[in-house]
Amino acid sequence: MSGGSLDGTAAEPCALCDIKLLHEACLSHYLRTCYNDRPVFSPTSPYLLAMSLPPLVGHRETRRRLARSVRAGTLPQVLLFTGPTGVGKQRLALWLAQLVLCERGGDEPCGTCRACRLVEGLAHADLHWFVPVLRPKAGDADKQVEEVAETIAGVMEERRKRPLYTAPDGMAIHSIATVRLMQRRMALTSVEGGRRVFIVGEADRLVPQESSPEAANATLKLLEEPPVGALIVLTTLDPRRVLPTIRSRAAPVRLNRLSDDEVRGFLAQHTEPRWGREKIEERVALASGSIGAALSEGEDAGKAYRSAEQLLAAVVEGRGAALERALGQATFAARGDFAAMLDALAETLGEAARGTMGQPVRRSVPAPLLRHRSPGPLLLAMEKVAEAREAAAGNVNPQVLLAVLGEDLAEVL
Repeated sequence: MSGGSLDGTAAEPCALCDIKLLHEACLSHYLRTCYNDRPVFSPTSPYLLAMSLPPLVGHRETRRRLARSVRAGTLPQVLLFTGPTGVGKQRLALWLAQLVLCERGGDEPCGTCRACRLVEGLAHADLHWFVPVLRPKAGDADKQVEEVAETIAGVMEERRKRPLYTAPDGMAIHSIATVRLMQRRMALTSVEGGRRVFIVGEADRLVPQESSPEAANATLKLLEEPPVGALIVLTTLDPRRVLPTIRSRAAPVRLNRLSDDEVRGFLAQHTEPRWGREKIEERVALASGSIGAALSEGEDAGKAYRSAEQLLAAVVEGRGAALERALGQATFAARGDFAAMLDALAETLGEAARGTMGQPVRRSVPAPLLRHRSPGPLLLAMEKVAEAREAAAGNVNPQVLLAVLGEDLAEVL
């Protein structure tokens, strides 16, 4: 695309590509304006024909409330979507992006205008979706930003091809390079002349202390003074995993689990190749109202939950058993698996806390955890896991970290 216009005339470099690559965020601008200001975007563009996002399932009351706020002009500039893994937090954020960018307006995106189709193809110039990626390897700060931009662009391209994506690598994070990339893109003006939407998936993976609080401080400044016309949507499993200073600057939107019928209907229509009834029913029973869990159950997610249950059982059994479990933890070669286990551990403790309050437990939980009369000890244990999860993003031996976590959990449980 950098060689010239469609009719052979020379093209000027895209002003938005200050990081030396044509990323997806400026694709629409490039196609519409870089070719000597002649509009060349057409419905036959491969980016408009890319596989569409899967439909958003459920959350109808939340969608109605968001739509009313959009119509009334009262939608907060910074939102924090929270809720269980795999219930559609980032998908709802994309739905909201489509709604505010839709050219026709209404309670739902029309789905047919140019803006709606661009969002569905993850190719709208004013939609920026930041997802956790592995820490960049480059030493130079600018090179790190380029590396993160390229990696995120690769993730978006993969999601265009396979919209039903699974959880990112356990060691993927939002590093200071990602925050710098956010700053650069937020400093740009709107390409289409309307609003801009910035989605930060799994915002709890923001790493604030890489030898300095620079990432956190930069993020806070973006949230304290968001650009005019910008909408920022953060998503996380649990709001307590997000830095309190960031959480306090965002309007919370809580998403609940989906019904079994909603999960069942999605799996019946959107799996490729199509799943049989028996497999669908098996996954629905394990999913606990989460499409994401239904899609990933039996793969790495199942292994992470089994490891979490084994650790909790060892902690309950005694410190010796917990230490033995820690020493059995693989070292740096399996750091992603280790981080995934910590995430599963936090959710298992959360399920146990639900059980102590008389609510149904939706996942297997070691029985001794349910003996507590209040969720207090389990919530303290979740805080210990959150601290370990943050430390896991650094250069810490998983065996040592797990041994310390085992001691901490034994004290509070």
